[in-house]
Amino acid sequence: MNQINFSLVLHNHQPVGNFPWVFEDAYAKCYLPMVHALEKHPLIKASLHYSGPLIDWLTDNRPDFIPMVASLVKRGQVEIIGSGYYEPILTSIPDVDKIGQINKMRDYIKDTFGTDAKGMWLTERVWEPHLPKWLALAGVEWTVADDSHFKMVGLSDSDLSGYYTTEEEGYTVKLFSSSKQVRYLIPFKSVEETIEYFKSQANESGSALLVLGDDGEKLGVWPGTYEHCWTNGWVERFFKALEENQGSIKVITLGEYLDKYPSLGRVYIPTASYEEMMEWALPTQSSFDLNNIRHELEGRNDQRMLSFIKGGFWRSFMTKYPEANQMHKKMLRVSQKVHDMADDNNKKLALNDLWKGQSNCPYWHGVFGGLYLTHVRSANYRNLIAAEKKVDAEKHIGEWMQTSLFDIDRDGKEEVILESDKFNLYIDIASGGGLTEWDIKDKNHNLQSVVARRPEVYHLQLKQSSENQDQHQIQAGEIATIHNAPKFKGDLISEITYDRYPRLSMLEHFISNDVKFEEFASGDYRDDSDFASGIFNHRFSREADITKVALERTGTVKMASTSGILELGKTVIARPGKESFTVIYGIKNVGDTKISTRFVSEWNLNLLGGGHNPVAYYEADGQRLSPSFLDESGHFQGEEVTLVNEYLDIHAKLTSSDECEIWRFPVESASNSERGIEKVYQGSCIALVMPLEIAPGEQFGLTLTWTF
Repeated sequence: MNQINFSLVLHNHQPVGNFPWVFEDAYAKCYLPMVHALEKHPLIKASLHYSGPLIDWLTDNRPDFIPMVASLVKRGQVEIIGSGYYEPILTSIPDVDKIGQINKMRDYIKDTFGTDAKGMWLTERVWEPHLPKWLALAGVEWTVADDSHFKMVGLSDSDLSGYYTTEEEGYTVKLFSSSKQVRYLIPFKSVEETIEYFKSQANESGSALLVLGDDGEKLGVWPGTYEHCWTNGWVERFFKALEENQGSIKVITLGEYLDKYPSLGRVYIPTASYEEMMEWALPTQSSFDLNNIRHELEGRNDQRMLSFIKGGFWRSFMTKYPEANQMHKKMLRVSQKVHDMADDNNKKLALNDLWKGQSNCPYWHGVFGGLYLTHVRSANYRNLIAAEKKVDAEKHIGEWMQTSLFDIDRDGKEEVILESDKFNLYIDIASGGGLTEWDIKDKNHNLQSVVARRPEVYHLQLKQSSENQDQHQIQAGEIATIHNAPKFKGDLISEITYDRYPRLSMLEHFISNDVKFEEFASGDYRDDSDFASGIFNHRFSREADITKVALERTGTVKMASTSGILELGKTVIARPGKESFTVIYGIKNVGDTKISTRFVSEWNLNLLGGGHNPVAYYEADGQRLSPSFLDESGHFQGEEVTLVNEYLDIHAKLTSSDECEIWRFPVESASNSERGIEKVYQGSCIALVMPLEIAPGEQFGLTLTWTF
């Protein structure tokens, strides 16, 4: 009788900083039901991975769960596999952190389950050819990649019925292939169709192997899957079917398979991830085009051509999303600082903060979540700032402040870095002299973590699907995957808007008198100058304990029938030991034409104000504004406005030396989620708007002060 080996490999993960109720929901709908199902079916073996953030939550909130898993390990039914503890994309972090994170997880598994984790879950299956050396040095013997990785070098499904060996500089690692066909069968197709496919792949020797290497959350957390898998019993029927077909389908852990069967040979796979990830990493239009090409080839069943179709490169998320790059390069800077510390307990604590800040989720965006989840971004920054503070505590005593030039974002152009015991300001002098990072150190919070509104491939897919109705029919006993065409939550298609520049702070605009508040908020207006994106000159100065960073440039301001020339200067003034700082504007008409316009100073802050957060609101003159939430809009005449988050214990007050019109509105992306495309809060924009009539040779001055 022909036989097939089947390995069930489930990766269970929640990102650092996710909401407690999200952990709880996933626990109830997915993690606990699966363990109960395995307890009920002792013949069903599995290789399970639990990420460090999830382990930490389970330990603190569901202490009975890990012992339940340990019992399954003890009876030989479950194999625990490792990873980087806080679930980093290993290729994106320094080599020393690769080994540190893997060893932290291996130590936990050995202490908790009494086993040595020789296998490793490869986060998001992101592979680069240098990895084998560092995996081997960390004690990893095997991992799981996707079949697409192997097909890019000419292998076919028939070649992927086992595992291969790969190497770098002679360091070897064994690679298993996760089947895309199986990932799309389980749990989305009927149990009968799934079992029939398994049998079709069996061979006479019984050495053939099929691997499901996928997110555990697809069995309960993904849309519609809890009812499908547990209420309607898909998993129960599947496990029973496996038991009833033991003669032809042997359920085995990957470790057992590796001990029983030899390698199929040597292979070198290229830089890759799963197919969808490689699509998402492309620029939006290219991603859309590639998705359509794939669908066309799938419709023609052209598997030969499909195997050679490759998308982008995971690291390209750092060019697609400047905000992800900013956080990534902050992480690299902090990593270097931490590893330069003396080897003591303080360094161990800083390393753990650093590693939490390497959690992969907010560094990229795919079908939903990721970078656009404001609270997850903020959690990474919170941990990176906490690690950096521990370094600073070793280097500095008491109050301090320093300025430097450093290419923090690695684009070949230096930024101004202003650091103190109270805050960090990173100023991009090549992008409007705007703030790209603004850390309140006492609160471990980066106020500047605001993501711009930009086109996404699912916006284009939605338009396409509305024009060409999808004819795919879901059969009885099946369920749609998360990769189906997205839907809007409500009627938002007419409200999608995009930004023309990054959502930085301390940006300046000149706009005509007929630009309305609503037009500015939506981005549907003309900026009559290029100061918000232009290159500024800079200089530093120090007087006693006062540090000044002066920025200036000359630019053209367009008007209805003519244009003028302005010289704009902005000087940041700060003191050590103070969380407050001041910006002094000086604007001079250096042309020969009178300029009539409106001057705008724009600030974008993230104080976690989404979802009408009741503890996040606006104040002015000591009173809450109406409407008050940070994700609501409004405008008024005044000289000051305060943004509050009581949970963060931050009251950020902006005061102007002159009365002006204060515009405020949320920056909200049209982002995909489990519920469909919906508005997701990224930050709050404060724009100070004032008329400017300035004759040749005249000057205008304005002072803004931020206090906390």
